[in-house]
Amino acid sequence: MQKYLNLLNNESYFDIKTKIMGTIHLEDMEFYAYHGHFKEEQIVGNQFLINLTLKTNMEKPAVSDHLEDALNYQTAYKIIQEEMKKKSHLLENIASRILHALYREFPQLEHARIKVSKMNPPMGGKMKCVSISMEK
Repeated sequence: MQKYLNLLNNESYFDIKTKIMGTIHLEDMEFYAYHGHFKEEQIVGNQFLINLTLKTNMEKPAVSDHLEDALNYQTAYKIIQEEMKKKSHLLENIASRILHALYREFPQLEHARIKVSKMNPPMGGKMKCVSISMEK
């Protein structure tokens, strides 16, 4: 057991070329925005929920404990916030723009999955939400 602990405490142990992959989850982010196919939706607006998962190599930040080595999820949130301010007709357009912006900002991003939900959509009946999911 002591030999194993010594190995973990040795910084060269982390030089092994294996990846420590991890997933960041940004869950149930709420935005009021003006997206929709109908003119009224772009005037009145609606509530939207965004769920995002980001997969990345977490080896370096796990060892260094420095934010600059990590995929900064506060920056990811700000990207989503800015994209939600831009009017779109389709949820697919919103999701695609967000994914492309995240990959531009984070070269270390290996996989992303987003779910965009429009709450109480104008469907002519009672419905909690309509959602689309995309991944890249």
